[in-house]
Amino acid sequence: MTPEPTSPVDSPEALAERLDRVGYLPDAGVAMAAFLALRLHRPLLCEGEPGTGKTSLALALAQALGLPLIRLQCHEGIDASQALYDWDFPRQLLHLRTLEAAGPVDAEAAEASLYTRRFLLARPLLRALEEAPCVLLVDEVDRADDEFEAFLLEVLGENTVSIPELGVVEAATPPLVVLTSNRTREVHDALKRRCLYHWLEHPDPAREVAILRRRLPGLDERLATRVASAVRRLRELELIKPPGVAEALDWAAALLALGRTDLDAATAAATLGAVLKYREDVQRALAEGVLTPSAERTIAG
Repeated sequence: MTPEPTSPVDSPEALAERLDRVGYLPDAGVAMAAFLALRLHRPLLCEGEPGTGKTSLALALAQALGLPLIRLQCHEGIDASQALYDWDFPRQLLHLRTLEAAGPVDAEAAEASLYTRRFLLARPLLRALEEAPCVLLVDEVDRADDEFEAFLLEVLGENTVSIPELGVVEAATPPLVVLTSNRTREVHDALKRRCLYHWLEHPDPAREVAILRRRLPGLDERLATRVASAVRRLRELELIKPPGVAEALDWAAALLALGRTDLDAATAAATLGAVLKYREDVQRALAEGVLTPSAERTIAG
């Protein structure tokens, strides 16, 4: 279902309030970067460790602004046909057989009839240009190769695409583009120059408690504080995959499902699978001690 469009946003603070209302609690830096991307019609490149809320920001912006969200998930080997458009070859073949069954067909007319809008499969980039205003999420752009990055740069720079058989498609209003990167490789400078840039950190303890309680209304402050403290200690270890906010939410949800009101050492050890996803990380956390007196301190700013 397409969200209801909302009125224009006139300041970073106003955008932060809208994001807050849809459950995303931005810090001042995130709100400023997103507002400038919206106002200047520039793509926003968000980098950071997994679980810092990069993808969630795009989802929340679509909700907060009342815009449809279109997502392009990047992966190794992705090409233009997967991102922009392709032709529906099975339907084209069926169409040809139907023409042949009807009687003699002019070859040139038959070929022309194959390349019409009814047989075009619009992929995320073309859909974003056609359906703008919208939020276009280009997720994990660092997983794509250099050639795709160059192609993406051209499309996002011009907000147009030429389809040889149909002509030029141009966005009446540029989509709000959010690109995310976990920095598995460096994104090229040419793409960075076209974008506004923001590095997302893990939330500070107080904000993480607020996020946990906002997303899990049944979670009291004491348990939220214990979970946030333990997760913060886990992030300080040299783990294969340090937990992000999503894992903190999973852990808190697991504790609620078990009816726990506190996070003691035994419960923490028994439920580590909700927050850590590698055997080596679980072993490291158990060896170091997930919940110690230093992890039980009250979080203050």
